[in-house]
Amino acid sequence: MCRGARATVRRVETEDFQRDGFVVLPGYLSAEELAPALAELPTMFPSADDFHRDADPLRNARFRDEFGGITNFPFLSTELSLVAVHDRLVDLAGELLGDTDLRVYSIEGWAKYTGAASYDQSHHRDYLNHSLVVPSPGARSQVEMFLYLSDVTSDLGAPSYVPHEHTRTLPALPNWLHRVPPAEADERGWVSSDGWPSLYDNEVSAAGPAGTVVAYTVETFHRGTELTRPNGARYTIHVNFRRADSDWIGRRSWTDTANSAEWHAFVARASMRQLQLFGFPPPEHPYWTEETIAETARRYPGFGKGR
Repeated sequence: MCRGARATVRRVETEDFQRDGFVVLPGYLSAEELAPALAELPTMFPSADDFHRDADPLRNARFRDEFGGITNFPFLSTELSLVAVHDRLVDLAGELLGDTDLRVYSIEGWAKYTGAASYDQSHHRDYLNHSLVVPSPGARSQVEMFLYLSDVTSDLGAPSYVPHEHTRTLPALPNWLHRVPPAEADERGWVSSDGWPSLYDNEVSAAGPAGTVVAYTVETFHRGTELTRPNGARYTIHVNFRRADSDWIGRRSWTDTANSAEWHAFVARASMRQLQLFGFPPPEHPYWTEETIAETARRYPGFGKGR
């Protein structure tokens, strides 16, 4: 489930992913590959030092909520937007899903700071806000990924995952399984009224250094954990891929931000392979004519000159 050799790709990654529902790949992106994005990380998030000494109270305020540290794509930093769809992440998604015709359906940057909020979660699956239907075991229709922009150790809130062997027979609902029985009943049946200590006894920490990628599915039970290191911080990008034919999977409509300066800056730098992830027609598509190419370049100055 956890492989440290950067050259270990394809077969091992796919086998672990299919068997366990997740795979942890320490240092999957190198320091050199991360460097341009990390240089611009301060444009999106306060440093650990700036947050904990409250250098800018107004900027810090939103991070004092469990999910307040989330910033949606496209980012103010074009380098951070580009690393979210780095070719090696796209390659990995293709191998895990067994398909090269992919779409990216959600991208978020996420900062957490020790003591800012409580980040300890109960085990759950993500399908309720990623899919219109329920998980189909082994379908390989989508993959979620965390890309670590900083070291994410056990005292810096490393997420934990439960291998499928311990959850494969569980029904779609309830979706939240607490360690101990909850104090109040859930009328919708989304939260189990029972305690599930066995899941917590068998969870696997996804701790890893900067550049680590954790890939998992919407049917995989997982949870966030508390940050306990004094003055600590962790920074990640959460990027989600699906097969192009899995239209029931989704979270974001990219047209909602298609007129923002951040989106224009991304399109001007992105490759056609990266743009296709968001729904741009492929180069050989009949949509592309001399006129549409020219007019798209007018809409997005720099279009077609990406890497």
